[in-house]
Amino acid sequence: MALEREERRLAAILAADMVEYSRLMEADERGTIARQKAHRNELIDPTIAEHNGRIVKTTGDGLLVEFASAVDATECAVAIQRAMAGREKDVPEASRIRYRVGINLGDIVIDDDDILGDGVNVASRLEEMSDAGGICISGNVHEQIAGKLDVDYTDLGEQPVKNLVRPVRVYRAKLEGLDDVVGGAEVHVAPGLDLSDKPSIAVLAFENLSDDPGQEYFSDGITEDIITALSKFHWFFVIARNSSFTYKGGAVDAKRIARELGVRYILEGSVRRVGNRVRISAQLIDAEADHHLWAERYDRELEDIFEVQDEITQRIVSTVGPELVSAETQRAHRKNSEELGTWDCVMRASWHLYHFERKHNAEARSLLNKAVKIDPNSAIAFGQLAMSHLIEVGLGWAEVPAKNLAVASRAAKAALALDNRDAYAIGLMGVVERNQGRFEDAYASFEKALELNPNLAMAFGAFGSALALGGESERAIVQLKQAIRLSPHDPMIPTWFAYLAFAEFVSNRYGDAIQWARRAVKQRPDFAGGYRVLAASCAHQGELSQARTAVRKLLAAAPHSTLGYVRKLRIFKNQADMDRYLDGLRKAGLPE
Repeated sequence: MALEREERRLAAILAADMVEYSRLMEADERGTIARQKAHRNELIDPTIAEHNGRIVKTTGDGLLVEFASAVDATECAVAIQRAMAGREKDVPEASRIRYRVGINLGDIVIDDDDILGDGVNVASRLEEMSDAGGICISGNVHEQIAGKLDVDYTDLGEQPVKNLVRPVRVYRAKLEGLDDVVGGAEVHVAPGLDLSDKPSIAVLAFENLSDDPGQEYFSDGITEDIITALSKFHWFFVIARNSSFTYKGGAVDAKRIARELGVRYILEGSVRRVGNRVRISAQLIDAEADHHLWAERYDRELEDIFEVQDEITQRIVSTVGPELVSAETQRAHRKNSEELGTWDCVMRASWHLYHFERKHNAEARSLLNKAVKIDPNSAIAFGQLAMSHLIEVGLGWAEVPAKNLAVASRAAKAALALDNRDAYAIGLMGVVERNQGRFEDAYASFEKALELNPNLAMAFGAFGSALALGGESERAIVQLKQAIRLSPHDPMIPTWFAYLAFAEFVSNRYGDAIQWARRAVKQRPDFAGGYRVLAASCAHQGELSQARTAVRKLLAAAPHSTLGYVRKLRIFKNQADMDRYLDGLRKAGLPE
């Protein structure tokens, strides 16, 4: 029976989202809803209809609109954004309703009244990149509207887009007056501090929303613990408690506070305790771009108040760290190549590194070599340079692994010479030591890294990998699962899956090893290490057909892989584990 063919068409998609919707609703739910409804009825919906748009769906804080023409979509967005500034000019700045808009031209899939597909996803990501009151459009929209509208655009270059392999060319609309005038009124900028070269953040005192003022100690304790924990990430510049707490009790104006403290990011939150339950909310704000990067709420029973405080601190800090790096990576990609400083080179390189592809790794290494030439005192640049060589070894691209390990060792040592308390660099040195078969040295390095920064997911994962290869499978599983728990969206997750497979392999639990290895190669289809442990485990489990399939995929990903090559990798601490591993690969058909 013939399958029904899905309906597709080319369309211009507009995605819009209200800035700081949750905060506005919490501050004045009734007033925000009334003003939003008036804007929709009097401006937004009529303007969309005038430009032949179809509202596909709405949410509390946004909407998705389909247009047949990129010109109509962009002209509509410009008209709405210009009018919105005037409509909100008499509202206090902290309470103003503003929208971010993204527009893309792409192929969409029709699903009843809904639309789906990458064309829609890109529009949503463009909206997230937009400033408050601004518009971002894709390169294909820019081509369609060139010379047809009275708006200029800033070329932001190719930007990485979440869940898409290829970057997207992005342009930001220059809407006159919105850069220095909000709603027709001049913005008087108070003097501020210069931004640090590092990603800079202020953690504001979490607000006590409990009825009992005596609970203030708990909200202050959470804040102080977060400040202390974030300070252990040497990549970040964190404002000290005495400065950030001066804003306690006042209205939060993220832009003003960030300007006065000389930071780019603000972390704020609240604590509400009722009886034996507590609700803790936190949100990370890019104050310069005026939009939220992340928000989360935690509900807990207070059986042990200090245990809850420690757990929530760890959860928040382990999430905020990667979110800051991600935001900085996006920012570095918006700069022209000639504007790149040391930090920008490192952030661009990090984006390339975590694609885990040869061409990206080569581009990352080029950027990192540039970074250390610009600033020979950059510990993080040397650390990421070491990481690029370790990735090459780990993914089976290095034809002579010892050479890459020697370079990685020198780079990690250079990072530690510049900052001997950098937990990340110490963790990288531990990976080098593990790959050189120096397991006891590696264990010591990982323990020191976690002592310095107990929220560093990389150190937990790398420690787990060394324990797995060292034959201590149960301890390895605990460490690896903690790494995944701390950073569940980490690009290193497939690697941790592979080492969970190794942990099961050394304990002869081949069925469990196969499951973890399959998860690793599913997420990273060219992962040589994942295919090796999959092939060996399948062979010992008696699944020879699956083992041979894994070897074929291994050779496609790393053609120089042989039993002789694997012997040089010094994978296991115990020779018996190595012999069993090689025997499995031999049965799977890996050539000598």
